[in-house]
Amino acid sequence: MSTSRLPAWVPPILIIAGVGLLLFGGLSLFTSQPANFTPNTPAVPNPTATLQVALAPTPLPSATLAVPSPTPIAPSPLATPTSSPPTSTLIAPSPSALASASALTFNGDLAYQQLLAQTAIGPRPTGSEAGWATGDYIIAELEKMGWQVETEEFLFKGVKGRNVVGRLGSGPIIILGAHYDTRPAADQDPDPAKRGEWIEGANDGASGVAVLLELARTLEAGKLQHEVWLAFFDAEDRGRLDGWPFSVGARQMAENLTVAPEGVIVVDMIGDADQNIYLEQNSTPALREEIWAVAGELGYETHIIPELRHTIIDDHIPFLERGIPAIDIIDFDYPYWHTVADTADKVAPASLERVGRTLEVWLEEKQ
Repeated sequence: MSTSRLPAWVPPILIIAGVGLLLFGGLSLFTSQPANFTPNTPAVPNPTATLQVALAPTPLPSATLAVPSPTPIAPSPLATPTSSPPTSTLIAPSPSALASASALTFNGDLAYQQLLAQTAIGPRPTGSEAGWATGDYIIAELEKMGWQVETEEFLFKGVKGRNVVGRLGSGPIIILGAHYDTRPAADQDPDPAKRGEWIEGANDGASGVAVLLELARTLEAGKLQHEVWLAFFDAEDRGRLDGWPFSVGARQMAENLTVAPEGVIVVDMIGDADQNIYLEQNSTPALREEIWAVAGELGYETHIIPELRHTIIDDHIPFLERGIPAIDIIDFDYPYWHTVADTADKVAPASLERVGRTLEVWLEEKQ
């Protein structure tokens, strides 16, 4: 993500945390991919079969935003990425941990284990084998927890990406989104010699995904008045490297939706042990205030702070541009952003739990 000035107004609701292409029989939630779509890396596993569901598209709102020229943070000089992701074993939450956690309540320790499962794979840039393995892990976790899963594959600058979406419940659609890719260059690292290295992305990438996967465990269709989509976006974090913009995967999803969500909520970089999440200025005010009000009721106002601060370009922007109410829940006061020090020891289970519990209660109470 990046900082920039954009208008804060936006229409109706959706929640995101990083994700995918959904096909539905003769109709699709997204437009189809060209026949010549091919992966850019060898030995990439085939995605899971898409669900076949007859779904009539709903027209999207016609409102548009006038977006002034951004004033982004200037990145440090970049070096060509020089390291490859290490191989490692996935660490799924243990049966004993699952047994000790309430099936109805978000658990920060279990969310943290979901974070470790991602960082164990290594750096996860779009188009890498590790990135694809992360998508496979997300798909397996969603299916294990009973969510309907679809994928959306796309090609950008010759690199193959894949969004993943899990769906639960019925009614108006709310999207929770997070990106699961990591930056392929530590371009903000204080050591110039490390700026070409791939990063672990424990907070910037894995934390949002961890929150969504723990919500996949705790949310129950019978307690929801909405259809919830958990969207896991690929290709968010390569912006300003090799001519890439930010939020490629989220834009792919937003531009190809054939249904209109009520709102989108993106969670990104929310696991900092020194957590300070402020109101983001581009976000839809009414939706933003709903979420922060729940956080206040839960006693989290010293960490989820009801004050405006940053203006961020993130995965909520493509939805805002289409007139869809959207917000970004992000802790941008994170000193390890886009550095090799963005590692799991900088993330706290309590920080994940505050964000996850807020979203859990908001979803269950929302009419």
